[in-house]
Amino acid sequence: MAAEVIASAGHAVTVYERMPSPARKFLLAGRGGLNLTHSEPLDLFLNHYGAEASAVRDAVTAFPPEKLIAWANGLGQETFTGSSGRIFPKAMKASPLLRAWLRRLDTLGVTIKTRHTWTGFTSDGGITIATPDAATLTAKPDALVLALGGGSWPRLGSDGSWVPVLEADGIAVAPLMPANSGVLIAWSNIFATRFAGSPLKRIAVRVGELTARGEAVITQTGLEGGVIYALAREIRATLAAPSAGAIAIDLKPDITIDDLTQRLLRPRGSQSVSNFLRKAANLDAAAIGLLREPGLLPPDAAGLAERIKSVRLTVHGSAPLSRAISSAGGVRFAGLTTEMMFASKPGVFAAGEMLDWEAPTGGYLLQASFATGVAAANGVLQWLK
Repeated sequence: MAAEVIASAGHAVTVYERMPSPARKFLLAGRGGLNLTHSEPLDLFLNHYGAEASAVRDAVTAFPPEKLIAWANGLGQETFTGSSGRIFPKAMKASPLLRAWLRRLDTLGVTIKTRHTWTGFTSDGGITIATPDAATLTAKPDALVLALGGGSWPRLGSDGSWVPVLEADGIAVAPLMPANSGVLIAWSNIFATRFAGSPLKRIAVRVGELTARGEAVITQTGLEGGVIYALAREIRATLAAPSAGAIAIDLKPDITIDDLTQRLLRPRGSQSVSNFLRKAANLDAAAIGLLREPGLLPPDAAGLAERIKSVRLTVHGSAPLSRAISSAGGVRFAGLTTEMMFASKPGVFAAGEMLDWEAPTGGYLLQASFATGVAAANGVLQWLK
């Protein structure tokens, strides 16, 4: 994105791409439909980036969802808004958009050199690049944008190997941590064996004072899914707190505890507990199994309703960074100017997931990646002037 903006202003641009082909993580994002952005009002949209990432919020304000949609439309990839408010290309994949994008970059004269890996800076302000033939290329561009990715999906190129290189140069980097990742829960063997892969639909998850609603999927080792990803930051915080990773799941968030208690006061007769819960509380087998994980079911209707409204579980960790959808941490904004330039390295800019921000899935990740690319590019154009 930075290359397109800079080249459109008439400058010669070279992209040094580490992988054998460009945009591999972008293509992976399109595997589930390429959720480009979201249709919610901008003030609500910006809340997903957190108070500490004001630079990202500023970038998205300058390059908001409507500009990203217009950009995709300009590449011949019309978009539509799904029932959840998420915005996708009508093709529901990334490859047609990427092909059109690469054609545009080629028309603009952008050179893309694959299998070229940035390895650091030279003493005179240049950069070093490892080439496919194991040689080292030295270049001294008028301006440089680093867009080296976070630490998730390392097989696609973003393995965080740039972190020690920048730190050795005195640049502050927050540790890379998994974001939009599953959580680890010590299920009983019978629960994990029977219900791994089962969804938990229309639930609410509470961490401290914060609650999110959505869906989750039970895995052999814990939980995955949008409602978990939305609380990733808060869950990480609890892992280091006295609450020790405590979360609570409301299996019936649309029913009050009093109404639920009344339903459970119905005579059970000869029905099994599972069959009774299925009929009286409209719970499926996976939800009923989850109710048993904290211990024996309460014998009374009020206690059972309370369990359904708050299944308390202990999270003992996050899934590995290599399996996370995105990563938290990265280059600290305190070391950057408002134009995304390194204060200690004039003419060098940063963009994308290598910056210290995070957001849930739902279009917020790609939107901010595009927007920070535009912000860094505009910073380059100001620098070149």
